[in-house]
Amino acid sequence: MAKMEKRKAFSATLNNSNDVFRYVVFHLTGHPHFFNQLSNGLDLISMAGEWLTATANTNMFTYEIAPVFILMETVVLTKMREIIGWSGGDSILAPGGSISNLYAFLAARHKMFPNYKEQGSAGLPGTLVMFTSEQCHYSIKSCAAVCGLGTNNCVVVPSDEHGKIIVSELERLILERKAKGDIPFFVNATAGTTVLGAFDDINGIADICQKYNCWMHIDAAWGGGLLMSRKHRHPRFTGVERADSITWNPHKLMGALLQCSTIHFKEDGLLISCNQMSAEYLFMTDKHYDISYDTGDKVIQCGRHNDIFKLWLQWRAKGTEGFEKQQDRLMELVQYQVKRIREQADRFYLIMEPECVNVSFWYVPKRLRGMPHDSKREVELGKICPIIKNRMMQKGTLMVGYQPDDRRPNFFRSIISSAAVTEQDVDFMLDEIHRLGDDL
Repeated sequence: MAKMEKRKAFSATLNNSNDVFRYVVFHLTGHPHFFNQLSNGLDLISMAGEWLTATANTNMFTYEIAPVFILMETVVLTKMREIIGWSGGDSILAPGGSISNLYAFLAARHKMFPNYKEQGSAGLPGTLVMFTSEQCHYSIKSCAAVCGLGTNNCVVVPSDEHGKIIVSELERLILERKAKGDIPFFVNATAGTTVLGAFDDINGIADICQKYNCWMHIDAAWGGGLLMSRKHRHPRFTGVERADSITWNPHKLMGALLQCSTIHFKEDGLLISCNQMSAEYLFMTDKHYDISYDTGDKVIQCGRHNDIFKLWLQWRAKGTEGFEKQQDRLMELVQYQVKRIREQADRFYLIMEPECVNVSFWYVPKRLRGMPHDSKREVELGKICPIIKNRMMQKGTLMVGYQPDDRRPNFFRSIISSAAVTEQDVDFMLDEIHRLGDDL
């Protein structure tokens, strides 16, 4: 830290920058052998938009300082709602899917209990309860902690072996909490779970929400890109238009640069009603333009980064048709990987047929190939994953993630969300895992 006190010459600063980029994982996240995280790849058009955004260096809270970008946001978000299947509504770009989910929670509570904004929990007739799958993103449970429900009132609903919420269990748990005098008000469905890539039964959950007067939110931060594919939209998103709110992250399957997350509402006016604080030094009502374009009062932030230009520019370059082809190509590569795994059944064990671009599998080294597949073998296969991952990192040739879940020990989960990936890269992934792990 002492080196931070004195000014350095520009050449030294440039050298420091070069040193930094020698050690970051940047060159891997854009590389076609990076299968580790949900957000990967490097879209050059989106990157150009991010550079130009930094050059403009403007805030997104009022139309007067970001007029073009506010209009871009309006056009793009309206188009996304149309793709969902809504004719109206409202949307906003948020700093990540976790905050998008938080906006859905806040709007749901405000819709059902508008007095909460002024009175807090004293204005509630009882204990609010929310419901979500055990496979959901942890940010859903975080909403309960941050917003005063308490995590005990975020009821975790069991999922089946494919990672989908069990709808009958959702109804049972809602009735159980109602019998205690609690107030079920919010149900989260996941469209593309983080680990298995599972899609919850949207229509089944919508029926339950309608029956018990609950807000239905869909966390499609991961799987939302498949809304753009006529081939793969159904049955994954059948009934999506019945949701009250949807999180959709273009920085994932659509390949926009981090970060680019959107939250959409079927009902217009909820965002402003829920979050408006009417700061007179920013949001004057006598401005010379339509103040509905001052989006800053719709959000809990004040300063808001311009995340729209890179997405707008990318959409202009690709078109909706181009995004659809991109989604179809990613799913095509996933099916190629599944085919190659099945062709090498002695070396690899496919855990389940993928619904998204998550492929879950075990590598089977030579010593375990003649062993029957049972829980004992799975334990041994799970021990191998971190060793192979360590060897990957040491060699620097590949990155594939691994993790356990509630039914299985460690297994590999590869992600194909980069437009740069080809069949040859998928072959390299499997060959390299075999090379690194055959002796284990």
